[in-house]
Amino acid sequence: MPFETILFEQNDEGVATITLNRPEKMNAFNQKMVEEMAAAWKIVAEDPSIKATVLRAAPCQAFCVGVDITDVITLYPEEPIRERDPGFFVGPKANNVWKPVVTAIHGMCAGGAFYFTNQTDIIICSEDAEFFEPHLSFGLVPGSEPVGLMNRMPYNEIIRMVLLGNSERICAQTALRMSLVTEVLPNDKLWDRAAELATIIARRASTSTQAAVQVLWESLDMPYSTAVRNAYRYTQVGNPREWWDRSPYKKETPTTR
Repeated sequence: MPFETILFEQNDEGVATITLNRPEKMNAFNQKMVEEMAAAWKIVAEDPSIKATVLRAAPCQAFCVGVDITDVITLYPEEPIRERDPGFFVGPKANNVWKPVVTAIHGMCAGGAFYFTNQTDIIICSEDAEFFEPHLSFGLVPGSEPVGLMNRMPYNEIIRMVLLGNSERICAQTALRMSLVTEVLPNDKLWDRAAELATIIARRASTSTQAAVQVLWESLDMPYSTAVRNAYRYTQVGNPREWWDRSPYKKETPTTR
């Protein structure tokens, strides 16, 4: 289907690529992008030929600077009691997507941009990437974005980023140190590396990779013992019967990071 604010591609290796495509607005998201991201995630979830996804943004100064403040975003304009934080729905987990997502960050990743990253599985970035939370600089309350980061970053790093606002930015190497990202690359290598990682994942059994993503995601909300019991259920459902009759290990040449 045609999109206005994003690009959607799919290759024959089982990888879909979603590109935020509002470079003239530094890839800020508006109502249309929220709707189109939900539609794109629906395609990913329902198309069995898609095994993994790359999320990236059109070249400009930013991966995304959050909500387009010149626009209005609302999900239920006539039903305020049903209103929810609209940015939450641009991520895969909110759209019931458990196929792994590799996110490639370049330039500025600010404020509402964390809606995209908080629900993805592997985040890599370019050397020019910088992360910051600007809400307090404008007298606004930072809510879901930094709270969503609690599963990725230490609390002391998040609260520092929130309180300092526009006065301080986290560079790529610092983001790597605090585990916000797992790899830093030259800008011209970023997209190729994201595609490479997604392709490696897409070669796995899709049921198993989805189960791995879902069980780990669910564990974030559970006490340890409950999470362990829940995890065992997934092995019963997701592992093929023939697994029990053979070794689960296969020779493979690993790479070193």
